[in-house]
Amino acid sequence: MARVLIAGCGYTGIALGTRLAEEGHVVWGLRRHPELLPGAIRPLKADLCDPRSLSPVPPALDFVFYTASADHSDDASYQAAYVTGVRNLLDHLSQTGQQLRRLLFTSSTAVYAQTDGEWVDEASETRPLEFYGRRLLEGECLLLRGPFPATVIRMAGIYGPGRTRLIDQVRRGEVTSLPCEPRFTNRIHRDDCARVLRHLMSLDSPETLYLGVDDEPADQSEVFRWLATRLGTPPPRWESRVGLSTTRSQSNKRCRNSRLHQSGYAFRYPSFREGYEAILADADLQRVDRTRQVR
Repeated sequence: MARVLIAGCGYTGIALGTRLAEEGHVVWGLRRHPELLPGAIRPLKADLCDPRSLSPVPPALDFVFYTASADHSDDASYQAAYVTGVRNLLDHLSQTGQQLRRLLFTSSTAVYAQTDGEWVDEASETRPLEFYGRRLLEGECLLLRGPFPATVIRMAGIYGPGRTRLIDQVRRGEVTSLPCEPRFTNRIHRDDCARVLRHLMSLDSPETLYLGVDDEPADQSEVFRWLATRLGTPPPRWESRVGLSTTRSQSNKRCRNSRLHQSGYAFRYPSFREGYEAILADADLQRVDRTRQVR
């Protein structure tokens, strides 16, 4: 049984914490509003950007997972979540004499600037052009140069239960595709995020860096078409490249997860098809349950 702290215990952290608690581990979830946590996770009210609030962090921890996310899509929010918060937590853990077995940090594939459909892996160059990639990389460096054994997992776009924005957009006919050339996207289901973190926790000597992505980088148009077929809606409209936003065109790389597979991990949802099928099946089940309740 391990003593585990999940700092920034949100969408992924709750899934991880619930899983660990079910296995018998003692799990604390640190967040500003811990009343939102499920009962299996012990609440710890604190703000990673306020060092004084970290005094309730329990002693003798074995593992810490840093799964915080930015409140907003601006530089100040990313600085707070991935630099200031990381530095404050590292300082507190060090000053209070913690002897961690490992600290695991969920970063992002946004640290890669490749935009021509190239394959990237843990050895690929990281020269992010946008503030969010730079702040994530800064947080990684703080962690890996810190006083504890550490592992960084660069997660792709996380989707899963409750995150249906893309499904809703396809259903409403709001998505468009570019003609001819593919634009690759990378993703990972929330449940696989939690399972990857649990898997790495179980390894005696994990690597310091992994890519947390599923098995299939997918052309965005293919994802749109698959969802439209599954939903029974018209296929996405074609869009001219004229006027295409710079931000949108920048997302185009293929992330390789070979190192994660070599560590012994097997995906529950190896591609977007299995992942979105599970989300849609769950939504269909909930719709049936609501219909029965009305009757």
